[in-house]
Amino acid sequence: MHVLVVDDELSMREFLEVLLTRAGYQVTCAEGVQAARAVLGSATPVDLVVTDMKLGPSQSGMDVLRAARALADPPEVIVITAFGTAASAVEAMREGAYDYIGKPFDNEELKLLVQKALEKRTLRQENVSLREHLVPGVGMVGVGRSDRMRAVWSLVEKVAPTRSTVLIHGESGTGKELIAKALHLKSPRAGQPFLPVNCAALNEGVLESELFGHVRGAFTGATHERPGLLAHAGEGTVFLDEIGEVPQATQVKLLRVLQERKVKPVGSSAEVPFHARVVAATNRRLEAEVKAGRFREDLFYRLNVITLELPPLRERAGDIPLLAEHFLERQRKELGRPGLRFSPEALAVLSAYAFPGNVRQLENIVERAAALADGDVLTLGSLPPSLRGESAPPAVAQPTGGDVALVPGFSLEHHLDDAEQRYLRAALAQSGGVKTRAAELLGLTFRSFRYRLAKHGLSERDDEG
Repeated sequence: MHVLVVDDELSMREFLEVLLTRAGYQVTCAEGVQAARAVLGSATPVDLVVTDMKLGPSQSGMDVLRAARALADPPEVIVITAFGTAASAVEAMREGAYDYIGKPFDNEELKLLVQKALEKRTLRQENVSLREHLVPGVGMVGVGRSDRMRAVWSLVEKVAPTRSTVLIHGESGTGKELIAKALHLKSPRAGQPFLPVNCAALNEGVLESELFGHVRGAFTGATHERPGLLAHAGEGTVFLDEIGEVPQATQVKLLRVLQERKVKPVGSSAEVPFHARVVAATNRRLEAEVKAGRFREDLFYRLNVITLELPPLRERAGDIPLLAEHFLERQRKELGRPGLRFSPEALAVLSAYAFPGNVRQLENIVERAAALADGDVLTLGSLPPSLRGESAPPAVAQPTGGDVALVPGFSLEHHLDDAEQRYLRAALAQSGGVKTRAAELLGLTFRSFRYRLAKHGLSERDDEG
């Protein structure tokens, strides 16, 4: 990644060059606006600009920011200043700066900011690539001719141009995020950011800060003001994955935000309007969660304006050969092995399998088979034993002193997945299907237990008792 550092002080330019070079980035320095414009206009693309706000007596980092944002493929921009005010910070953000940090700054904080800014640029470039190639019938989920998926893509085409909130439901591994990206890329918002957040992966405080933003001093470690994803997305799309896992206290705040179209950053008394579209997804039946008192009914109706139902792979088994070929084509390119192909027997076994992990599981199986294949033909022996109706090979032997000896063909990932599924099923059986008791038997929190069930596509029956 190429970073342009703009500062009129030689010592600061040299310091930032050393700091960012050691972090693994290619760094070019410029002492003013004219030099920065020359670098931005050169043949070597710039991915990120880190500029001081005050560049000598008559120049400003805002000029660098505007020059960068005027490019056809604009880099992200971080503005650094010791002279800034709240007004200049707001102006920089309005002009398209990624973020704003004051001197003196913590080195690790700046490196993290640079990393996040470059991640956003990478995501934007991926969105552009997807927009160029993603059409109905193409992509991980879209490959196939089943009536169920044709109906999904037809609804995507109708809904994408609207401003309506969309709720995507489907089992784990069915491709909910891909559908959310398709909605974004087929909409007038396609040139704006697509920002996903996994609601199940963040605790309550972090999730609120991530969505709504925070002001400096709002909590320990909040050393500078930061906009939340809803505001930072601009006219783009924010994807709330696993919305069913949002804590109830945050559900109340999220409902108000969606109703008022304004966010209140953590630690602030001022509200900030936002214009992003919200797309949510869940593998849980929110109607049942509402009845059980775990999800707010008013938030459910606010999110459930339009529902997209993704079918599990077992309900569109006719698409399995096409999906398998799609993933194998990817492996041909990645491995440089254009002759890779399935034997008829292997393809028949894949087509007959139920795939509890859905499309993601099929993708992993094809990748594993291609990586382990000795020749170009992927035979029955290239597939995991569980697909062939066999028991998994013994994982380890401990002949002496507790040493572990691995047998040929051993897959740690497959072994651990199989073991986890067996324990989950055993706990459900022993608890009579009561998931709270099953979680206790396994020494897991209920939330973690629910997540693991969803991960393996196991039963999502309501709790009993």
